[in-house]
Amino acid sequence: MTGLLERASLTAERRTRELAELAGGEVVDLLVVGGGVTGVGVALDAASRGLSVALVEARDLAFGTSRWSSKLVHGGLRYLASGDLRLARESAAEREILMRRTAPHLVHPLPIVLPLTPDVPATSALVTRAGLGFGDLLRRGVRTPSTVLPPPRRLSAVETLGMVPGLREAGLRGGLLYWDGQLVDDARLVVTIARTAAAFGARILTRVRVLTVRDDAGTGPDTDRGTGTRTATGAGVRSGGGLGPAPIAVQALDTLTGRHCRLRARAVVNATGVWAPGLAPEIRLRPSRGTHLVLPAAVFGGTPTALSVPIPGERNRYALVLPQGDGRVYVGLTDVPTDEVTELPVPDHQEITQLLNVVSGVLATPVDRADLLGVFAGLRPLLDGPDGRTADLSRRHTVHVGSNRMITVVGGKLTTYRRMAEDAVDAAVAQASLDAGPCRTGRLPLVGAASRRTLASVPAPRRLVARYGTQAPAVLELARHDPRLLEPITAGVDVTRAELVFAVLHEGALDEGDLLDRRTRIGLVPADRAAALDAARDALSYRAAHTS
Repeated sequence: MTGLLERASLTAERRTRELAELAGGEVVDLLVVGGGVTGVGVALDAASRGLSVALVEARDLAFGTSRWSSKLVHGGLRYLASGDLRLARESAAEREILMRRTAPHLVHPLPIVLPLTPDVPATSALVTRAGLGFGDLLRRGVRTPSTVLPPPRRLSAVETLGMVPGLREAGLRGGLLYWDGQLVDDARLVVTIARTAAAFGARILTRVRVLTVRDDAGTGPDTDRGTGTRTATGAGVRSGGGLGPAPIAVQALDTLTGRHCRLRARAVVNATGVWAPGLAPEIRLRPSRGTHLVLPAAVFGGTPTALSVPIPGERNRYALVLPQGDGRVYVGLTDVPTDEVTELPVPDHQEITQLLNVVSGVLATPVDRADLLGVFAGLRPLLDGPDGRTADLSRRHTVHVGSNRMITVVGGKLTTYRRMAEDAVDAAVAQASLDAGPCRTGRLPLVGAASRRTLASVPAPRRLVARYGTQAPAVLELARHDPRLLEPITAGVDVTRAELVFAVLHEGALDEGDLLDRRTRIGLVPADRAAALDAARDALSYRAAHTS
Protein backbone atom coordinates (compact mmCIF):
# COMPACT_ATOMS: atom_id res chain seq x y z
CA MET A 1 0.00 0.00 0.00
CA THR A 2 2.91 2.36 0.66
CA GLY A 3 3.83 2.43 -3.04
CA LEU A 4 0.29 3.36 -4.08
CA LEU A 5 0.06 5.89 -1.27
CA GLU A 6 3.12 7.71 -2.55
CA ARG A 7 2.16 7.52 -6.24
CA ALA A 8 -1.26 8.92 -5.42
CA SER A 9 0.01 11.65 -3.08
CA LEU A 10 -0.77 15.22 -4.00
CA THR A 11 1.76 17.48 -2.29
CA ALA A 12 2.78 21.10 -2.57
CA GLU A 13 6.24 19.98 -3.67
CA ARG A 14 4.85 17.75 -6.43
CA ARG A 15 2.66 20.59 -7.66
CA THR A 16 5.63 22.98 -7.89
CA ARG A 17 7.78 20.45 -9.74
CA GLU A 18 5.13 19.39 -12.23
CA LEU A 19 3.98 22.93 -13.01
CA ALA A 20 7.60 23.88 -13.71
CA GLU A 21 7.92 20.95 -16.12
CA LEU A 22 4.85 22.04 -18.06
CA ALA A 23 5.77 25.73 -18.03
CA GLY A 24 9.22 24.71 -19.28
CA GLY A 25 7.76 23.57 -22.59
CA GLU A 26 6.68 19.96 -22.14
CA VAL A 27 3.69 19.11 -24.34
CA VAL A 28 1.06 16.80 -22.85
CA ASP A 29 -1.52 14.79 -24.73
CA LEU A 30 -4.43 16.25 -22.78
CA LEU A 31 -4.89 19.31 -20.60
CA VAL A 32 -8.04 19.37 -18.46
CA VAL A 33 -9.38 22.69 -17.19
CA GLY A 34 -11.48 22.33 -14.04
CA GLY A 35 -11.03 20.32 -10.85
CA GLY A 36 -14.61 19.27 -10.16
CA VAL A 37 -15.89 15.72 -10.43
CA THR A 38 -16.09 15.84 -14.24
CA GLY A 39 -12.61 17.31 -14.65
CA VAL A 40 -10.88 14.81 -12.40
CA GLY A 41 -12.92 12.06 -14.07
CA VAL A 42 -11.55 13.15 -17.45
CA ALA A 43 -8.00 13.20 -16.05
CA LEU A 44 -8.35 9.67 -14.68
CA ASP A 45 -9.96 8.30 -17.84
CA ALA A 46 -7.22 9.76 -20.06
CA ALA A 47 -4.29 8.84 -17.80
CA SER A 48 -5.54 5.27 -17.39
CA ARG A 49 -5.63 4.96 -21.20
CA GLY A 50 -1.92 5.74 -21.34
CA LEU A 51 -2.10 9.44 -22.25
CA SER A 52 0.06 12.13 -20.66
CA VAL A 53 -2.34 14.36 -18.71
CA ALA A 54 -2.33 17.60 -16.76
CA LEU A 55 -5.28 19.11 -14.91
CA VAL A 56 -5.39 22.75 -13.88
CA GLU A 57 -7.89 24.22 -11.42
CA ALA A 58 -8.19 27.90 -10.57
CA ARG A 59 -8.96 27.29 -6.89
CA ASP A 60 -9.08 23.88 -5.19
CA LEU A 61 -10.41 20.44 -6.01
CA ALA A 62 -14.21 20.35 -5.64
CA PHE A 63 -14.26 24.09 -5.02
CA GLY A 64 -17.39 24.65 -7.11
CA THR A 65 -20.60 22.73 -7.74
CA SER A 66 -19.19 19.28 -6.96
CA ARG A 67 -19.15 19.88 -3.19
CA TRP A 68 -22.67 21.29 -2.99
CA SER A 69 -24.64 18.21 -4.07
CA SER A 70 -27.12 16.16 -2.04
CA LYS A 71 -24.38 13.49 -1.72
CA LEU A 72 -26.63 10.98 -3.51
CA VAL A 73 -25.55 8.46 -6.13
CA HIS A 74 -29.03 7.94 -7.47
CA GLY A 75 -30.65 5.54 -9.88
CA GLY A 76 -32.60 8.06 -11.94
CA LEU A 77 -36.11 7.84 -10.49
CA ARG A 78 -36.78 11.47 -11.37
CA TYR A 79 -35.79 10.84 -14.99
CA LEU A 80 -38.27 7.96 -15.17
CA ALA A 81 -41.00 10.37 -14.04
CA SER A 82 -40.10 12.74 -16.89
CA GLY A 83 -39.99 9.93 -19.43
CA ASP A 84 -36.22 9.96 -20.02
CA LEU A 85 -35.64 6.22 -19.83
CA ARG A 86 -32.17 6.42 -21.36
CA LEU A 87 -30.87 8.83 -18.74
CA ALA A 88 -32.56 6.84 -15.96
CA ARG A 89 -30.85 3.65 -17.08
CA GLU A 90 -27.51 5.44 -17.44
CA SER A 91 -27.83 6.70 -13.85
CA ALA A 92 -28.66 3.22 -12.57
CA ALA A 93 -25.67 1.75 -14.44
CA GLU A 94 -23.26 4.37 -13.10
CA ARG A 95 -24.61 3.87 -9.57
CA GLU A 96 -23.85 0.16 -9.93
CA ILE A 97 -20.29 0.92 -11.04
CA LEU A 98 -19.64 3.23 -8.10
CA MET A 99 -21.28 1.07 -5.45
CA ARG A 100 -19.80 -2.28 -6.45
CA ARG A 101 -16.72 -1.74 -8.59
CA THR A 102 -14.95 1.59 -8.28
CA ALA A 103 -15.85 3.18 -4.93
CA PRO A 104 -17.68 0.83 -2.54
CA HIS A 105 -15.80 2.45 0.36
CA LEU A 106 -17.32 5.87 -0.45
CA VAL A 107 -20.88 4.86 -1.38
CA HIS A 108 -23.30 2.97 0.84
CA PRO A 109 -26.97 1.96 0.57
CA LEU A 110 -29.40 4.53 1.98
CA PRO A 111 -32.99 3.66 3.02
CA ILE A 112 -35.47 6.38 2.07
CA VAL A 113 -39.06 6.63 3.27
CA LEU A 114 -41.82 8.59 1.60
CA PRO A 115 -44.44 9.07 4.36
CA LEU A 116 -48.03 8.68 3.24
CA THR A 117 -49.59 11.67 4.96
CA PRO A 118 -52.99 13.27 4.27
CA ASP A 119 -51.18 15.52 1.73
CA VAL A 120 -50.35 12.45 -0.41
CA PRO A 121 -53.57 11.25 -2.12
CA ALA A 122 -54.03 7.53 -2.66
CA THR A 123 -53.76 8.00 -6.45
CA SER A 124 -50.42 9.77 -6.07
CA ALA A 125 -49.19 7.01 -3.79
CA LEU A 126 -50.13 4.40 -6.42
CA VAL A 127 -48.30 6.31 -9.17
CA THR A 128 -45.24 6.71 -6.96
CA ARG A 129 -45.26 3.04 -6.04
CA ALA A 130 -45.40 2.12 -9.73
CA GLY A 131 -42.46 4.43 -10.39
CA LEU A 132 -40.46 2.79 -7.61
CA GLY A 133 -41.25 -0.56 -9.22
CA PHE A 134 -39.87 0.63 -12.58
CA GLY A 135 -36.81 1.93 -10.78
CA ASP A 136 -36.31 -1.51 -9.29
CA LEU A 137 -36.51 -3.03 -12.78
CA LEU A 138 -33.62 -0.76 -13.76
CA ARG A 139 -31.73 -1.87 -10.66
CA ARG A 140 -32.13 -5.48 -11.71
CA GLY A 141 -31.37 -4.64 -15.34
CA VAL A 142 -27.92 -3.33 -14.44
CA ARG A 143 -27.40 -6.30 -12.09
CA THR A 144 -27.24 -4.53 -8.77
CA PRO A 145 -28.17 -7.32 -6.31
CA SER A 146 -30.95 -6.95 -3.79
CA THR A 147 -28.39 -7.61 -1.05
CA VAL A 148 -26.92 -4.20 -1.93
CA LEU A 149 -30.10 -2.28 -2.79
CA PRO A 150 -33.24 -4.09 -1.57
CA PRO A 151 -36.45 -3.75 -3.59
CA PRO A 152 -39.01 -1.12 -2.55
CA ARG A 153 -41.98 -2.03 -0.38
CA ARG A 154 -45.00 -0.58 1.35
CA LEU A 155 -44.70 0.08 5.10
CA SER A 156 -47.45 0.11 7.69
CA ALA A 157 -47.87 3.21 9.84
CA VAL A 158 -46.19 1.40 12.75
CA GLU A 159 -43.22 0.39 10.58
CA THR A 160 -42.91 3.92 9.22
CA LEU A 161 -42.83 5.46 12.68
CA GLY A 162 -40.32 2.83 13.75
CA MET A 163 -37.95 3.88 10.96
CA VAL A 164 -38.54 7.63 11.36
CA PRO A 165 -39.66 8.32 14.94
CA GLY A 166 -40.02 12.07 14.45
CA LEU A 167 -42.92 11.84 12.01
CA ARG A 168 -46.36 13.21 12.87
CA GLU A 169 -48.57 10.25 13.70
CA ALA A 170 -51.96 11.85 13.01
CA GLY A 171 -53.27 10.82 9.58
CA LEU A 172 -50.19 8.74 8.71
CA ARG A 173 -51.27 5.80 6.51
CA GLY A 174 -47.82 4.25 6.26
CA GLY A 175 -44.93 4.84 3.93
CA LEU A 176 -43.08 3.75 0.81
CA LEU A 177 -39.57 2.45 1.45
CA TYR A 178 -36.94 2.42 -1.28
CA TRP A 179 -33.13 2.43 -1.42
CA ASP A 180 -30.50 4.48 -3.20
CA GLY A 181 -26.78 5.18 -2.97
CA GLN A 182 -25.29 7.82 -0.69
CA LEU A 183 -21.78 9.25 -0.79
CA VAL A 184 -19.95 9.70 2.48
CA ASP A 185 -18.92 13.03 0.94
CA ASP A 186 -19.00 14.40 -2.62
CA ALA A 187 -15.79 16.41 -2.20
CA ARG A 188 -14.03 13.28 -0.96
CA LEU A 189 -15.06 11.48 -4.14
CA VAL A 190 -13.46 14.26 -6.18
CA VAL A 191 -10.21 14.13 -4.20
CA THR A 192 -10.12 10.33 -4.43
CA ILE A 193 -10.57 10.38 -8.22
CA ALA A 194 -7.84 13.03 -8.49
CA ARG A 195 -5.43 10.95 -6.40
CA THR A 196 -6.20 7.88 -8.52
CA ALA A 197 -5.41 9.90 -11.65
CA ALA A 198 -2.16 11.05 -10.04
CA ALA A 199 -1.23 7.42 -9.39
CA PHE A 200 -1.47 6.92 -13.17
CA GLY A 201 0.85 9.87 -13.73
CA ALA A 202 -1.61 12.74 -14.19
CA ARG A 203 -0.41 16.13 -12.96
CA ILE A 204 -3.07 17.62 -10.69
CA LEU A 205 -2.36 21.35 -10.37
CA THR A 206 -4.58 23.56 -8.23
CA ARG A 207 -4.31 27.37 -8.02
CA VAL A 208 -3.61 27.60 -11.76
CA ARG A 209 -6.10 29.86 -13.53
CA VAL A 210 -6.52 29.53 -17.30
CA LEU A 211 -6.70 32.90 -19.05
CA THR A 212 -6.88 32.00 -22.76
CA VAL A 213 -6.80 28.93 -24.97
CA ARG A 214 -5.39 29.37 -28.47
CA ASP A 215 -4.94 27.02 -31.40
CA ASP A 216 -1.21 27.19 -32.18
CA ALA A 217 -1.83 25.97 -35.71
CA GLY A 218 -3.65 29.22 -36.40
CA THR A 219 -6.93 27.49 -37.12
CA GLY A 220 -8.83 29.16 -34.32
CA PRO A 221 -8.87 32.40 -32.28
CA ASP A 222 -8.56 32.89 -28.55
CA THR A 223 -11.51 31.52 -26.63
CA ASP A 224 -12.64 34.97 -25.57
CA ARG A 225 -13.45 35.63 -29.23
CA GLY A 226 -14.06 32.16 -30.71
CA THR A 227 -17.46 30.81 -31.63
CA GLY A 228 -18.78 27.95 -33.67
CA THR A 229 -18.32 24.23 -33.74
CA ARG A 230 -16.04 22.12 -35.85
CA THR A 231 -13.76 19.11 -35.83
CA ALA A 232 -10.20 20.32 -36.31
CA THR A 233 -7.95 18.79 -38.97
CA GLY A 234 -4.82 20.92 -38.51
CA ALA A 235 -1.43 19.51 -39.54
CA GLY A 236 1.48 18.58 -37.34
CA VAL A 237 3.39 15.66 -35.89
CA ARG A 238 2.97 14.68 -32.28
CA SER A 239 5.71 12.94 -30.33
CA GLY A 240 5.08 9.23 -29.88
CA GLY A 241 4.19 8.80 -33.55
CA GLY A 242 1.17 9.54 -35.67
CA LEU A 243 -0.09 12.61 -37.47
CA GLY A 244 -2.18 15.03 -35.49
CA PRO A 245 -2.89 18.71 -34.98
CA ALA A 246 -0.22 21.09 -33.70
CA PRO A 247 -0.39 21.77 -29.95
CA ILE A 248 -2.91 24.10 -28.40
CA ALA A 249 -1.44 26.93 -26.31
CA VAL A 250 -2.94 27.77 -22.92
CA GLN A 251 -2.01 30.97 -21.11
CA ALA A 252 -2.37 30.51 -17.35
CA LEU A 253 -1.61 32.22 -14.06
CA ASP A 254 -0.08 30.50 -11.04
CA THR A 255 -2.08 32.30 -8.36
CA LEU A 256 0.30 31.16 -5.61
CA THR A 257 3.29 32.98 -7.11
CA GLY A 258 1.65 35.48 -9.45
CA ARG A 259 3.67 34.11 -12.38
CA HIS A 260 2.20 33.69 -15.84
CA CYS A 261 2.97 30.49 -17.73
CA ARG A 262 2.33 29.01 -21.15
CA LEU A 263 1.13 25.41 -21.23
CA ARG A 264 0.88 23.29 -24.37
CA ALA A 265 -1.29 20.27 -25.09
CA ARG A 266 -2.45 18.28 -28.08
CA ALA A 267 -6.01 18.44 -26.79
CA VAL A 268 -7.78 20.57 -24.18
CA VAL A 269 -10.98 19.69 -22.32
CA ASN A 270 -12.99 22.45 -20.67
CA ALA A 271 -14.69 20.86 -17.65
CA THR A 272 -15.45 24.00 -15.69
CA GLY A 273 -19.17 23.35 -15.28
CA VAL A 274 -21.25 26.44 -14.74
CA TRP A 275 -18.22 28.56 -15.67
CA ALA A 276 -17.76 26.81 -19.05
CA PRO A 277 -19.02 29.76 -21.13
CA GLY A 278 -16.09 31.84 -19.80
CA LEU A 279 -13.81 29.75 -22.01
CA ALA A 280 -16.41 28.68 -24.58
CA PRO A 281 -18.83 31.60 -25.16
CA GLU A 282 -20.83 29.57 -27.66
CA ILE A 283 -22.06 27.32 -24.85
CA ARG A 284 -25.45 28.43 -23.57
CA LEU A 285 -26.42 27.51 -20.03
CA ARG A 286 -29.38 28.26 -17.79
CA PRO A 287 -27.92 27.87 -14.28
CA SER A 288 -30.14 27.12 -11.34
CA ARG A 289 -29.38 27.30 -7.64
CA GLY A 290 -29.96 24.37 -5.32
CA THR A 291 -30.01 25.03 -1.58
CA HIS A 292 -29.56 22.69 1.39
CA LEU A 293 -30.07 23.27 5.11
CA VAL A 294 -27.82 21.74 7.77
CA LEU A 295 -29.76 20.64 10.86
CA PRO A 296 -28.94 18.54 13.93
CA ALA A 297 -29.85 14.87 13.52
CA ALA A 298 -31.60 14.99 16.92
CA VAL A 299 -34.38 17.07 15.35
CA PHE A 300 -35.33 13.96 13.35
CA GLY A 301 -34.83 11.48 16.18
CA GLY A 302 -31.30 10.57 15.13
CA THR A 303 -32.59 8.07 12.56
CA PRO A 304 -30.28 6.79 9.76
CA THR A 305 -33.29 6.67 7.41
CA ALA A 306 -33.76 9.43 4.86
CA LEU A 307 -37.08 11.09 4.08
CA SER A 308 -38.59 12.04 0.74
CA VAL A 309 -41.36 14.61 1.18
CA PRO A 310 -43.52 15.76 -1.77
CA ILE A 311 -43.43 19.52 -2.28
CA PRO A 312 -47.01 20.84 -2.22
CA GLY A 313 -48.16 22.19 -5.56
CA GLU A 314 -45.24 20.64 -7.47
CA ARG A 315 -45.27 17.61 -9.75
CA ASN A 316 -42.53 15.03 -9.18
CA ARG A 317 -40.53 17.29 -6.88
CA TYR A 318 -39.54 16.32 -3.35
CA ALA A 319 -37.65 17.70 -0.39
CA LEU A 320 -35.06 15.24 0.91
CA VAL A 321 -33.98 14.77 4.52
CA LEU A 322 -30.55 13.11 4.34
CA PRO A 323 -28.79 11.86 7.52
CA GLN A 324 -25.01 12.19 7.28
CA GLY A 325 -23.90 9.91 10.08
CA ASP A 326 -22.01 12.70 11.86
CA GLY A 327 -24.83 14.18 13.90
CA ARG A 328 -25.97 16.34 11.00
CA VAL A 329 -28.82 16.12 8.51
CA TYR A 330 -29.00 17.89 5.15
CA VAL A 331 -32.40 19.07 3.92
CA GLY A 332 -32.80 20.04 0.28
CA LEU A 333 -33.16 20.70 -2.58
CA THR A 334 -34.47 23.85 -4.23
CA ASP A 335 -34.34 24.67 -7.96
CA VAL A 336 -34.19 28.44 -8.48
CA PRO A 337 -33.16 30.02 -11.82
CA THR A 338 -30.27 32.46 -11.46
CA ASP A 339 -28.20 34.68 -13.71
CA GLU A 340 -25.64 35.28 -10.97
CA VAL A 341 -22.74 32.83 -11.31
CA THR A 342 -20.59 33.22 -8.21
CA GLU A 343 -17.98 31.06 -6.49
CA LEU A 344 -20.02 30.89 -3.27
CA PRO A 345 -23.76 31.04 -4.04
CA VAL A 346 -25.93 32.32 -1.19
CA PRO A 347 -29.37 30.84 -0.47
CA ASP A 348 -32.16 33.37 -0.20
CA HIS A 349 -34.72 33.71 2.59
CA GLN A 350 -37.53 32.21 0.52
CA GLU A 351 -35.61 28.99 -0.24
CA ILE A 352 -34.79 28.43 3.41
CA THR A 353 -38.38 29.08 4.47
CA GLN A 354 -39.76 26.75 1.81
CA LEU A 355 -37.56 23.83 2.89
CA LEU A 356 -38.34 24.36 6.57
CA ASN A 357 -42.07 24.49 5.87
CA VAL A 358 -42.15 21.39 3.65
CA VAL A 359 -40.26 19.25 6.17
CA SER A 360 -42.15 20.63 9.16
CA GLY A 361 -45.39 19.54 7.49
CA VAL A 362 -44.62 15.88 8.20
CA LEU A 363 -42.93 16.18 11.60
CA ALA A 364 -44.45 15.91 15.05
CA THR A 365 -42.32 18.86 16.16
CA PRO A 366 -41.80 21.44 13.39
CA VAL A 367 -38.32 22.82 12.71
CA ASP A 368 -37.54 26.50 12.41
CA ARG A 369 -34.59 28.82 11.83
CA ALA A 370 -33.43 28.46 15.40
CA ASP A 371 -32.57 24.83 14.61
CA LEU A 372 -30.32 25.70 11.68
CA LEU A 373 -26.62 24.88 11.99
CA GLY A 374 -25.77 26.15 8.52
CA VAL A 375 -26.89 26.44 4.90
CA PHE A 376 -25.21 25.90 1.56
CA ALA A 377 -26.06 26.27 -2.11
CA GLY A 378 -24.62 25.19 -5.44
CA LEU A 379 -25.22 26.03 -9.08
CA ARG A 380 -26.35 23.47 -11.66
CA PRO A 381 -24.78 23.84 -15.14
CA LEU A 382 -28.01 23.12 -17.02
CA LEU A 383 -27.96 23.21 -20.81
CA ASP A 384 -30.28 25.85 -22.22
CA GLY A 385 -33.50 24.42 -23.59
CA PRO A 386 -37.08 25.36 -24.37
CA ASP A 387 -38.70 28.06 -22.30
CA GLY A 388 -39.90 26.75 -18.97
CA ARG A 389 -38.69 26.02 -15.49
CA THR A 390 -35.09 25.05 -14.86
CA ALA A 391 -36.49 22.15 -12.83
CA ASP A 392 -37.79 20.72 -16.14
CA LEU A 393 -34.56 21.09 -18.12
CA SER A 394 -32.72 17.92 -19.11
CA ARG A 395 -29.90 16.67 -16.92
CA ARG A 396 -28.14 15.11 -19.91
CA HIS A 397 -24.62 16.18 -20.83
CA THR A 398 -23.09 17.31 -24.09
CA VAL A 399 -19.60 17.30 -25.59
CA HIS A 400 -18.84 20.28 -27.82
CA VAL A 401 -15.79 20.95 -30.05
CA GLY A 402 -15.08 24.66 -30.43
CA SER A 403 -13.45 26.57 -33.27
CA ASN A 404 -10.14 26.66 -31.35
CA ARG A 405 -10.25 22.83 -31.01
CA MET A 406 -11.07 23.00 -27.29
CA ILE A 407 -13.54 20.34 -26.18
CA THR A 408 -16.18 21.38 -23.66
CA VAL A 409 -18.12 18.83 -21.61
CA VAL A 410 -21.03 20.26 -19.67
CA GLY A 411 -24.37 19.33 -18.12
CA GLY A 412 -24.96 15.95 -16.51
CA LYS A 413 -25.04 14.93 -12.87
CA LEU A 414 -22.51 13.85 -10.27
CA THR A 415 -23.70 10.24 -10.57
CA THR A 416 -22.86 10.13 -14.29
CA TYR A 417 -19.47 11.90 -14.09
CA ARG A 418 -17.62 8.80 -15.33
CA ARG A 419 -19.72 8.53 -18.49
CA MET A 420 -19.27 12.25 -19.15
CA ALA A 421 -15.51 11.84 -18.80
CA GLU A 422 -15.45 8.84 -21.14
CA ASP A 423 -17.33 10.75 -23.83
CA ALA A 424 -15.03 13.77 -23.48
CA VAL A 425 -11.86 11.67 -23.75
CA ASP A 426 -13.26 9.78 -26.72
CA ALA A 427 -13.80 13.14 -28.43
CA ALA A 428 -10.28 14.32 -27.57
CA VAL A 429 -8.69 11.11 -28.85
CA ALA A 430 -10.57 11.37 -32.15
CA GLN A 431 -10.07 15.10 -32.58
CA ALA A 432 -6.32 15.13 -31.87
CA SER A 433 -5.47 11.65 -33.25
CA LEU A 434 -4.13 10.54 -29.87
CA ASP A 435 -2.73 7.07 -29.38
CA ALA A 436 -4.90 5.84 -26.54
CA GLY A 437 -6.25 2.55 -25.29
CA PRO A 438 -9.92 1.86 -24.54
CA CYS A 439 -11.75 3.33 -21.54
CA ARG A 440 -10.98 1.41 -18.33
CA THR A 441 -12.80 3.42 -15.67
CA GLY A 442 -15.89 1.21 -15.56
CA ARG A 443 -13.85 -1.40 -13.68
CA LEU A 444 -10.95 0.62 -12.30
CA PRO A 445 -11.03 0.80 -8.47
CA LEU A 446 -10.38 4.23 -7.00
CA VAL A 447 -7.69 4.66 -4.36
CA GLY A 448 -8.83 2.88 -1.19
CA ALA A 449 -11.49 0.75 -2.91
CA ALA A 450 -11.98 -2.94 -2.17
CA SER A 451 -14.79 -5.44 -1.84
CA ARG A 452 -17.19 -4.83 1.03
CA ARG A 453 -15.91 -8.00 2.68
CA THR A 454 -12.32 -6.72 2.52
CA LEU A 455 -13.33 -3.27 3.75
CA ALA A 456 -15.04 -4.88 6.76
CA SER A 457 -11.70 -6.38 7.80
CA VAL A 458 -9.58 -3.20 7.48
CA PRO A 459 -7.97 -2.62 10.93
CA ALA A 460 -9.29 0.91 11.47
CA PRO A 461 -12.39 2.63 12.86
CA ARG A 462 -15.41 2.26 10.57
CA ARG A 463 -15.71 6.01 10.14
CA LEU A 464 -12.19 6.19 8.71
CA VAL A 465 -12.73 3.17 6.45
CA ALA A 466 -15.84 4.87 5.04
CA ARG A 467 -13.69 7.86 4.04
CA TYR A 468 -10.33 6.30 3.15
CA GLY A 469 -11.07 2.64 2.49
CA THR A 470 -7.98 0.45 2.60
CA GLN A 471 -5.83 3.53 3.21
CA ALA A 472 -7.44 4.19 6.60
CA PRO A 473 -4.49 2.52 8.41
CA ALA A 474 -2.19 5.09 6.81
CA VAL A 475 -4.17 7.81 8.58
CA LEU A 476 -3.75 5.96 11.88
CA GLU A 477 -0.03 5.51 11.23
CA LEU A 478 0.44 9.28 11.40
CA ALA A 479 -0.47 9.12 15.09
CA ARG A 480 1.93 6.32 15.97
CA HIS A 481 4.38 8.77 17.58
CA ASP A 482 1.74 11.32 18.60
CA PRO A 483 -1.52 9.75 19.85
CA ARG A 484 -3.03 13.20 20.25
CA LEU A 485 -3.52 13.28 16.47
CA LEU A 486 -6.39 10.82 16.90
CA GLU A 487 -8.32 13.13 19.20
CA PRO A 488 -11.33 14.95 17.71
CA ILE A 489 -10.53 18.50 16.68
CA THR A 490 -13.29 20.07 18.71
CA ALA A 491 -16.37 19.11 20.69
CA GLY A 492 -19.16 17.70 18.55
CA VAL A 493 -16.90 17.04 15.54
CA ASP A 494 -15.66 13.53 14.76
CA VAL A 495 -12.80 14.63 12.47
CA THR A 496 -9.34 14.07 13.97
CA ARG A 497 -6.11 16.02 13.58
CA ALA A 498 -4.60 13.00 11.82
CA GLU A 499 -7.10 13.46 8.98
CA LEU A 500 -6.03 17.06 8.53
CA VAL A 501 -2.36 16.07 8.47
CA PHE A 502 -3.13 13.31 5.94
CA ALA A 503 -4.88 15.87 3.75
CA VAL A 504 -1.78 18.10 3.82
CA LEU A 505 0.68 15.28 3.13
CA HIS A 506 -1.33 13.29 0.58
CA GLU A 507 -4.45 15.11 -0.63
CA GLY A 508 -3.16 18.45 -1.96
CA ALA A 509 -4.54 20.67 0.81
CA LEU A 510 -2.72 24.00 0.75
CA ASP A 511 -4.65 26.23 3.16
CA GLU A 512 -7.25 26.25 5.93
CA GLY A 513 -10.14 26.40 3.48
CA ASP A 514 -8.95 23.27 1.68
CA LEU A 515 -8.87 21.42 5.00
CA LEU A 516 -12.08 22.64 6.62
CA ASP A 517 -14.34 23.18 3.60
CA ARG A 518 -13.36 20.40 1.18
CA ARG A 519 -11.09 17.64 2.60
CA THR A 520 -13.47 17.65 5.54
CA ARG A 521 -16.88 19.35 5.76
CA ILE A 522 -16.40 21.00 9.12
CA GLY A 523 -16.96 24.37 7.47
CA LEU A 524 -20.63 23.65 6.78
CA VAL A 525 -21.29 24.70 10.37
CA PRO A 526 -19.70 28.14 10.89
CA ALA A 527 -19.28 27.67 14.65
CA ASP A 528 -17.41 24.39 14.14
CA ARG A 529 -15.22 25.98 11.49
CA ALA A 530 -14.14 28.75 13.82
CA ALA A 531 -13.34 26.22 16.55
CA ALA A 532 -11.23 24.12 14.13
CA LEU A 533 -9.09 26.90 12.63
CA ASP A 534 -6.17 26.43 15.01
CA ALA A 535 -6.06 22.69 14.30
CA ALA A 536 -6.02 23.40 10.56
CA ARG A 537 -3.10 25.81 10.96
CA ASP A 538 -1.23 23.24 13.05
CA ALA A 539 -1.72 20.66 10.30
CA LEU A 540 -0.34 23.03 7.67
CA SER A 541 2.71 23.68 9.81
CA TYR A 542 3.20 19.90 10.06
CA ARG A 543 4.04 19.89 6.35
CA ALA A 544 6.93 22.28 6.86
CA ALA A 545 8.28 20.17 9.71
CA HIS A 546 7.80 16.95 7.73
CA THR A 547 9.67 18.24 4.65
CA SER A 548 12.47 20.11 6.44
